Amino acid sequence: MSENVPEIGNSITLDGVDINYHDRGQGDAILLIHGSGPGVTAWANWRLVLPELATSHRVVAPDMAGFGYTHAPPGYRTSPDNWVAQAIGLMDALGIARFSVIGNSFGGAIALRLASMYPDRVRKVVLMGSVGTRFPISEGLDKVWGYRPSRDAMRELIGIFAYDQSIVTDDLVELRYRASIRADAQERFARLFPAPRQEGVDMLALSDAQLRAIRMPVALVHGRDDRVIPFSVSEMLASKLPNATLHPIANCGHWVQIEKKQAFLDIVTRFLEENT
Repeated sequence: MSENVPEIGNSITLDGVDINYHDRGQGDAILLIHGSGPGVTAWANWRLVLPELATSHRVVAPDMAGFGYTHAPPGYRTSPDNWVAQAIGLMDALGIARFSVIGNSFGGAIALRLASMYPDRVRKVVLMGSVGTRFPISEGLDKVWGYRPSRDAMRELIGIFAYDQSIVTDDLVELRYRASIRADAQERFARLFPAPRQEGVDMLALSDAQLRAIRMPVALVHGRDDRVIPFSVSEMLASKLPNATLHPIANCGHWVQIEKKQAFLDIVTRFLEENT
């Protein structure tokens, strides 16, 4: 990990994509896939829980193509299948045959698609405020994907993400705003989910038949007060996935791993330790 830039971990080039990723701990492997907010990196998304999970597991957390410090070549097409290919290619390169996946929001859809395409590779799935089935785009998600850089816009977004508004500090606003304007971050971000942004939700959705075919255990963790991905989306996913358990988190928005860190870790640890 870079001493000066904690978001930068290890680097590997696969199929022309320079992947920035964190790799910590030992034991059964967990792949962490971050969400899709402006300026997001794996470290920004998972920094509070990654060290804790790494005390008992090997934890791999990449910046997905189009985000953070992972750089794709000109002409690279960001798509669910290519994000899955990036994830499975990285785990192959690290010699990790089987692993569990934890996906946040956008990352949950990639986790589900990975589990659908590579069922023999994935032990268990944790979805946190996840997309992955069709639903009418929320006003909050439309604002997230439609972000145009300014401190006021970033302050509004963090306020949408969080239930506890004390999280919306000047320091956090400045940190995430600076991340959103670093180098070509906004240019890449704006290309990911252009208007009409409902198409982004639909692109990330699996069919009901694909969801019904996912047989491994799935834990759905979702803040009841989520204004980005409505709680009802996890209820829909729970009804379509044959081996799913829903964990509602009261007084919590989209950032369960930040607002309710210990509750999140308790659910994940218990779930991963269960013999199923």
